[in-house]
Formats: sequence, C-alpha cells, structure tokens
Amino acid sequence: MAVTNKIYIKNHRQLASQLETSFPKGAFKGATLDILFSGEGLSKLDDATRDRVLDFAEDFMDCDCQANPHCGCPERKFVRYLLELREQGLGPDAIVDVMGDDYMLYAYPGDVLSFLDSAVRTLEAAEALADVDGQHDAAREVLALKQGLVR
Repeated sequence: MAVTNKIYIKNHRQLASQLETSFPKGAFKGATLDILFSGEGLSKLDDATRDRVLDFAEDFMDCDCQANPHCGCPERKFVRYLLELREQGLGPDAIVDVMGDDYMLYAYPGDVLSFLDSAVRTLEAAEALADVDGQHDAAREVLALKQGLVR
C-alpha cells in the first residue's frame, strides 16, 4: 500500500463542519481532493486553514495533466517531499510534525518509518542490479541517494 494512502487530514471533523459536508479522512482520496480544492470549498474555510490548503495545492497539485488532481502527480510529489525531509535528517516523528505544521496532515510515525525502510530497500536493490549490469556510475548515484536516507 502506498504511503499516500496513509496520509490523513488533521482536524478532519472541524473541516467537515466548516465545509458543511462529509468527505474521507485520507488526504489523497479523490473525494477529498475534489471537495477541498473546489472554489466553493475553499471559500468556506477559515483563513489559516485556507492558507494551508492552498499551500498543499500549490506544492503538490500544480501540474498540467488533464486528469489533475487524479493523475498521480500529487502523490509522486508528496513522496518526494517525504524523502527530502528524511534527507534533511528528520526522523519519522519529526516528519509527521513538519507535515502537520506545513499542510495540516498527519500520519502514523510507524507508517512513515515503513515507507522509508521500503525506499532504502528499493535503492539497495537498484544499486545491486546496476552493479551486476556493469553500470557502476549508476550504482554510485543510487548509493549516494541511499546514504542520504540512512544517515
């Protein structure tokens, strides 16, 4: 299961009340994206919440795909965001705190740890395959990426 399926809206009940509608807690669920990012939905939110929702939209939903926001770009950008936070030296608890502060999102630290562990294992496999295939430059690049996550 993708880590983005385990990212939730913080203060979900409060948002549902402000919007006067129900929607899934999952931040990347189709109905959530549709409701939160429609012009009607945004106008009902208080200023602080609206700012965070707009930050999220700007950072993760800005793409030229016809199927936006259901094209997969928001999820890929969010995964990149999580990996960048880890490269900055943050652990799972701190990553959860930062995404809460930045975008009013939360996840369980164990889910973030599992995602990071899986990312490292994937990079280890890519490194080994590159070495076996004689692609030593690519193997070194993958090793550097992996080292950025495991420090």
